[in-house]
Amino acid sequence: MTKRKSMSLKKLSLSVLAVTCMFGCEFIKRKNDQTDSDNRVAIARVNTTYLYKDELDDILTPATSKQDSAERAETYINSWVRKQLLIQEAGKKININEAEVERKILDYRFSLIAYEYQSYYIKQHLDTAVSAAEIENYYTGNIDNFVLKQNIVQAVFIKLPKTAPRTNRVKELLFSSREKDQSELKSYCLSFSTAYHLSDSAWMVFDELVKNSPLAEIPNKIQFLKANRYYETSDDGYLYFLKVAKYRISDNISPLEFVKDDIRNIILNKRKVELAKKLEDEVYNNAVREKEFEIFE
Repeated sequence: MTKRKSMSLKKLSLSVLAVTCMFGCEFIKRKNDQTDSDNRVAIARVNTTYLYKDELDDILTPATSKQDSAERAETYINSWVRKQLLIQEAGKKININEAEVERKILDYRFSLIAYEYQSYYIKQHLDTAVSAAEIENYYTGNIDNFVLKQNIVQAVFIKLPKTAPRTNRVKELLFSSREKDQSELKSYCLSFSTAYHLSDSAWMVFDELVKNSPLAEIPNKIQFLKANRYYETSDDGYLYFLKVAKYRISDNISPLEFVKDDIRNIILNKRKVELAKKLEDEVYNNAVREKEFEIFE
């Protein structure tokens, strides 16, 4: 979580203080009512601290099967025992400021509730449609942020066992532009290839494309890409075919097609931040108008 987002959560927590306090008080009251009951069934104990059956209600639902319920309960109980042992051991070995611990718990609780509401609000209001024009505008406006860290290619790559039939036909099919031949190549790869990538219009990281092949061990891949638009090689068990349509080497600007998904996510994240700020302002301004809070000097 970024520093800005963390600050927004703290502000939002203050803005919805009345709501969270009411919710928190009801929760504490309910727990206290349970604690005061003489009918609670204990299911585990660590020294003088008990875990009661009703405390598992939140993790077990009617839709959960008996087996899953038993497994969840066992996992929760074992976790509770371990945590209680650690807490009690900590109490023996170090001085714990209980007031500070309680303050942090309360602060975390308010932040968590505020974050849940913020997430709900964003989900309800977020426009997830990002146009091609928006992506292109962001790309051109932030072009220096899209420098390649790796070599990328638009290429066809095929890995075949040496025992595969008609391997001499593969190169002919690779260079054919006829739809019939492309269909034949795809069918051949489905039948015999152990790894292949046939789309030479999609950008891929070169190292990922040729991993687990002799091509991955080439010492100077930039020079290799500049010198080879087609390359065949082999090892003890396999034949490898590579046909490069386009390439872009590291430290150059990435093509838009390669980063468009990243840009879409950036735009959506910016919208989420804006919605979070809008919610914060709405809650705060409403509270000011209704005089729901005071800050005492």
